[in-house]
Amino acid sequence: MAKSSKESQTKDKEKSLQSALSQIETQFGPGTIMRMGDREVQNIPSISTGSLGLDVALGIGGLPKGRVVEIFGPESSGKTTLTLQIIAECQKAGGTAAFIDAEHALDPSYAEKIGVNVDDLLLSQPDTGEQALEVADIMVKSESVDVLVIDSVAALVPRAEIEGDMGDHHVGLQARLMSQALRKITGSIQKSNTLVIFINQIRMKIGVMFGNPETTTGGNALKFYSSVRLDIRRIGTVKDGDEVTGNETRVKVVKNKVSPPFKQAEFQIIYNKGINRTGELVDMAADKKIIEKAGAWYSYEGEKIGQGKSNACEFLDANQKISQEIEKKLFDAIKASA
Repeated sequence: MAKSSKESQTKDKEKSLQSALSQIETQFGPGTIMRMGDREVQNIPSISTGSLGLDVALGIGGLPKGRVVEIFGPESSGKTTLTLQIIAECQKAGGTAAFIDAEHALDPSYAEKIGVNVDDLLLSQPDTGEQALEVADIMVKSESVDVLVIDSVAALVPRAEIEGDMGDHHVGLQARLMSQALRKITGSIQKSNTLVIFINQIRMKIGVMFGNPETTTGGNALKFYSSVRLDIRRIGTVKDGDEVTGNETRVKVVKNKVSPPFKQAEFQIIYNKGINRTGELVDMAADKKIIEKAGAWYSYEGEKIGQGKSNACEFLDANQKISQEIEKKLFDAIKASA
């Protein structure tokens, strides 16, 4: 008796649930709510960062589309260069990219040297933070932009601050602006499958005795809404003889909602060229023993390809077929060890 009453209760619950689901679908459209098992499990689409090591560290081969990403670090650490490299990779794949330059500091000739097609790049240089975020919202809702970069959160100055006097206090205005904008824009980002990247700067908390005194600007909202947060730092210089030709850079994945976090990648950013992808390939392939290293010499399948890393890179740049072959073997080795 108890068993049959339990069964009838379960049936009533199922009936009520089906009725609720039908009502939601009628009111808001099909696909508004569904069981997880009814939907195909899809791989998260991504856009390459231009760095082999960083793509591997991110776990999905790049930055996830349809998500918010924050890239932060000290001045001259390579934040804008990394985002321009991402834009170049997006354009290579046939995508559309937009750059909201709140800092009014984008150098088109530098972007072109890194590989960005500046003729096709959509550029906005807004007057206020509200205007910048409104432009971002409209672009995302158009569902026709693949990558949208906002450079930077610190430069998103609220209208009240611009129109006020120099000494006026506007406590928490920027944090409120960011919080409101992210609440409004997040749903549209997911629907349009747009990768939205916020570049952010670092500030020091005053009076912190223990723990990390560093914090990012614009309040806490961006930390919560970001699916991926990248901490980028310059850790050294690249020299050709006595001449400094670039920076050694380390990127740490401090938050990752699409793969295990806390991985890191190190690569070179060469001035006026961007990320040294071939240098990464040589280092990573040598680690996996795909390229043999004996002293200063690098060799592949018994054939010497160069003395020193720079010569090995030159050889691979000149022989793209061998370079692609090594890259394929490297990714196969990474997949096998994952």
